[in-house]
Amino acid sequence: MSGGLNSMRGIPPGILLLRSLRGRDWSLTTYRYAVLLLTFIAYACYHASRKPTSIVKSILDPEPVRHVEPIDPWPLTEFFIKEKFVISNVSKAHNKGWAPFNTKDGTIKLGEIDVAFLACYSMGMYVAGHLGDTLDLRLFLTTGMIGSGIFVGLFGLGYFWDIHAFWFYLLMQMMAGLFQATGWPSVVAVIGNWFGKRKRGLIMGVWNAHTSIGNITGSLLAASVLQYGWGWSFILPGALIFLGGIMIFLFLAAYPEDVGIPCPYGLDSSTKQVETIRPKDEEAQIRKGGEGDEEIQRAGSMSRGSAVGLVEACSIPGVIPFALCLFFSKLVAYTFLYWLPFYLSQTAIGGEYVSVKSAGNLSTLFDVGGIVGGILAGYISDRLNARAITAASFMYAAIPSMLLYRFYGSNSKSMNIILMMIAGLFVNGPYALITTAVSADLGTHSSLKGDSRALATVTAIIDGTGSAGAALGPLLTGFISKKGWNAVFVMLILGAFIAGLLLSRLVIAEIREKAGNNLGQQLVEGPTTQPLLRDRR
Repeated sequence: MSGGLNSMRGIPPGILLLRSLRGRDWSLTTYRYAVLLLTFIAYACYHASRKPTSIVKSILDPEPVRHVEPIDPWPLTEFFIKEKFVISNVSKAHNKGWAPFNTKDGTIKLGEIDVAFLACYSMGMYVAGHLGDTLDLRLFLTTGMIGSGIFVGLFGLGYFWDIHAFWFYLLMQMMAGLFQATGWPSVVAVIGNWFGKRKRGLIMGVWNAHTSIGNITGSLLAASVLQYGWGWSFILPGALIFLGGIMIFLFLAAYPEDVGIPCPYGLDSSTKQVETIRPKDEEAQIRKGGEGDEEIQRAGSMSRGSAVGLVEACSIPGVIPFALCLFFSKLVAYTFLYWLPFYLSQTAIGGEYVSVKSAGNLSTLFDVGGIVGGILAGYISDRLNARAITAASFMYAAIPSMLLYRFYGSNSKSMNIILMMIAGLFVNGPYALITTAVSADLGTHSSLKGDSRALATVTAIIDGTGSAGAALGPLLTGFISKKGWNAVFVMLILGAFIAGLLLSRLVIAEIREKAGNNLGQQLVEGPTTQPLLRDRR
């Protein structure tokens, strides 16, 4: 980072206040925990603000006509709420939907506002990644969160202002998508500034639960206020991310140097000595200022080099295959994210339909499975030291899980819950792994020769490409669902299969590497066993 930008940065005001109240500074470990918590909350807020559109779809475009009983959302009352079909003129007037989404092409329009958000999010990601490597990440995140909150809230205000112009809702979604693009490259870069590679898959798998926690929170918030008008389903999550942005501005130390700690993880490949220091010894050396401190200072200064360009970042081995895999992985995951509540409200479960609120509540269990999947994928990839094998295996396993959910999920409520969670586990597992541990690994790849400033750029390339798939999935669903939900699930299965297939070369390389390591180990152990055999003879 340039000297000018360094002079603009400073200690976050909230940390200054806490220091003055406590009379002393936090330890390195405490700062790390704080960074994990703050970035977790920040990205959970991002995802919570994306959920309202999926919750209100059945309100904006009600088909068939339903009467929704006012009732508290789960978990305050029963999880499943039966839907009552009423054909009276009063009910039809009450549930006529919201123009312009209540026409015969309303489902397509709902798909178009989804793709408008995700297309802008995808394009903005490439720019945001490069900016994240050159600007102050704390201020960048703050701006993105506050801007997202404003435009999500404005979408909801369309209800109170009685706006029925399609362009208004399209524009609000596009602007929200651009501001949302600031989130992911920034939080991954912040984590990369504070943490090394040790157990990265497991740590980031647990940390990545913010995605599912945010989805669950957004679903429950949006569903809880539906009875007061669908506009509140946007205003409440919008206010949440707005307040989250203020919290980030006050308390997030995006760089260790900002709080007087030389960057200990600026470079994984060239500072292996720093990486192997135990946490307590590391902190003591950083605070003391001995030889270890000089080594870490050098690593910190190297980490502040010039940002890596998009072309150079794309040439890092593994970036393109994982980016293309994520394209299809997110196509599947985001179709569930945006259309699962609508699908549940239109599908009989155990011979009964559920209300819009209950569909929103029920859809959160997909994300509960996703939390387990993200942690499990991270743990397995750490144990095997095989990111590609793990991701591809999960994508292939997602195929039978989605088939089972489609054909047997409607048999009963308990069967729907179990199969939905299993599908969430396998669908979200590789998505979580690639966007976290894989991106962080590639962003600090040895080919960078000491420049860890590629972290946000690499993350943006991978997730930006994935977000293009995330935009395509919901858009295609808007058209394909007219032909029936079986056609939608065929699309999802093809997407999962292609995602796994795109990692084939990396999977083969990892298998060969492991086979070579095993052969090498046998050759090393061979000479020690030969004398024993001769002695027996």
